[in-house]
Amino acid sequence: MTNRIRRTLITSSLALAAAAMLPLSVIAADKIKVAAIYTVPVEQQWVSRIHKALNAAQSRGEIEYVFSENVTNADYERVMRQYAEQGKGLIVGEAFAVEAAARKVARDYPKTAFLLGSSGKPQAPNFSVFDNYIQEPAYLTGMIAAGMSKSGQIGMVGGYPIPEVNRLMHAFMDGAREINPKVKFTVSFIGSWFDPPKAKEAAFAMIDKGADVMYAERFGVSDAAKERGVLAIGNVIDTQPQYPDTVVASALWNMEPTIDTALKMVKAGTFKAEDYGKYSTMKFGGSEMAKLGTFESKVPAELVAKVKAKEKAILDGSFTVKVNDTEPKSN
Repeated sequence: MTNRIRRTLITSSLALAAAAMLPLSVIAADKIKVAAIYTVPVEQQWVSRIHKALNAAQSRGEIEYVFSENVTNADYERVMRQYAEQGKGLIVGEAFAVEAAARKVARDYPKTAFLLGSSGKPQAPNFSVFDNYIQEPAYLTGMIAAGMSKSGQIGMVGGYPIPEVNRLMHAFMDGAREINPKVKFTVSFIGSWFDPPKAKEAAFAMIDKGADVMYAERFGVSDAAKERGVLAIGNVIDTQPQYPDTVVASALWNMEPTIDTALKMVKAGTFKAEDYGKYSTMKFGGSEMAKLGTFESKVPAELVAKVKAKEKAILDGSFTVKVNDTEPKSN
């Protein structure tokens, strides 16, 4: 045996020995296999933020990402089991209407990591939960809304009066009252997560009664505002590029901190049942108020200063936006 061959064998043996001492997650170069299950189209506001964060991770080469959209509640459990059987390392979705079924699947696949939107608590050992705790920027946009309203009447159109929607509406209303304690709200729910025509009609009715700023919790509201020449406030995503003369500001939800933390845990083999809700707050970069953009020079400087001061207070902890999950009412 030549010295060259001997050196190669020794080097290979040492490398194998060293590798044997490394955790599996370090040795494996395989990407994390991630599946997401959505009950609505991926362009819907809430779901689009999860989809965006997962696509970003896929673009970085960290994951292999597949998803199913428009999955009915009745079919949700089957799709979850199918992905779990395929060996996905992380399954993401929304369990709000299928809590019992989703938690049952998680119990049946304890080695699979589950991260689902839920109003409930984590379930050991592998069912983690998250939620859109973006009430902080919602409060800031409420301040903007009241400051921009001339009639003192604001219309609010939501999907369903569930905690995830209620808390944002209440925060928005509290922010508006800080600027104008006498502001009036008209609140309506359309009974759907994705029905732009219905949301548009509900908005028209409010505008016809005097609302000159609309809170667009659902798609369709900003269309009505644009057609009637009033202003709108966005929710979850920034739609100002589509409505440059209508959408003044938006409360943005950034899912990257939540998704990236979960992926880090899965990769390290340390994923466990936890509440990821805090990663949706401004402190962790999980939410923010969108730039004023086309309205930069249209919003009064005094109002902007008040909003910036409140934002600073939220970030330094001297002001806490109240979380109120009860159904908001018109006044």
